[in-house]
Amino acid sequence: MQKKDFSFQLPEELIAQTPLTERSQSRLLKLDKHSGQTTDLTFKGILNELDAGDLLVFNNTKVIPARLLAQKVSGGKIEVFLERVLNDYQAKALLKSNKSVKLGSSVVFDGTEKLRVTAKQGMFYLVEAINGTRLSDLMMQHGHMPLPPYITRDADQLDDERYQTVYADSEHAGAVAAPTAGLHFDDELLQAIKDKGVQMAFVTLHVGAGTFQPVKTEDIQSHQMHKEWLSVDQNVCNQVKLAQQQGHRVIAVGTTAVRCLETAAISGEIKPFVGDTQIFIYPGYTFKIIDGLITNFHLPESTLVMLVSALAGRESILSAYQHAIDKNYRFFSYGDAMLIV
Repeated sequence: MQKKDFSFQLPEELIAQTPLTERSQSRLLKLDKHSGQTTDLTFKGILNELDAGDLLVFNNTKVIPARLLAQKVSGGKIEVFLERVLNDYQAKALLKSNKSVKLGSSVVFDGTEKLRVTAKQGMFYLVEAINGTRLSDLMMQHGHMPLPPYITRDADQLDDERYQTVYADSEHAGAVAAPTAGLHFDDELLQAIKDKGVQMAFVTLHVGAGTFQPVKTEDIQSHQMHKEWLSVDQNVCNQVKLAQQQGHRVIAVGTTAVRCLETAAISGEIKPFVGDTQIFIYPGYTFKIIDGLITNFHLPESTLVMLVSALAGRESILSAYQHAIDKNYRFFSYGDAMLIV
């Protein structure tokens, strides 16, 4: 299949730049993956679409303030975008400045050299905190929420709360982009879902900046997926197996939860998994675990629109997206949601 097969025209004004006042105020477009029929709902209405015994699988990663604004020793501006924190002192990062960054050079914060550029790995640099500084200190003092490139404003205090799910776990901090399907859930809705008898499971996938990288090959099968770290534990595996044995649905909250579950089941049976995944899901893929998906709307020609097309069919997805455009749904991270069942 060709990259252009997943293209669509999106009016720029439909790209949501800010979150709604309340998380669950979002709209929800339900898509029947067999008939292609669409239904316009509100996100709170998802409660009526879930059955007791269904298993919702959430990604509990927490977004870190990964965007650091600093200076070179020469005084020029530099942006350090931490892609993956390796330990207390080292990270992989994207560096942005007017001139290329030299290996061995330092990055200055408040007049003090606190980072050193030590190596280059593909598009990323290795950086090391120096002079008694820890990366956590740098993020606390100088970090900004890493909003996606299609949000054309600087992050503010509201983003510190709203570009984070209410169930994000500090013990699982490490994402540099939010698992945005989860942004629609508030505590009240989660409680109502529990009260209905819907089961919940939590996996972890640290979303990387690579999620925004475009597909560069026309033949999508030639595309090299970026790596993302994930964890699926034995408890989640047990929950999935029990739901399947009892004839209940497994519904992923977000494409990151899909990537977790399908990676853990790559052998055909779900098993605990900790490590990197490069799974690329596109039409023709046979899903091993999920029966449904809650997701936001994705960029044209992106690997994520290919993933949802694998689940519901390319033509059904593009038709549903056109319906959403015609009805002025809000798109991308702070936008509205889809339910594919």
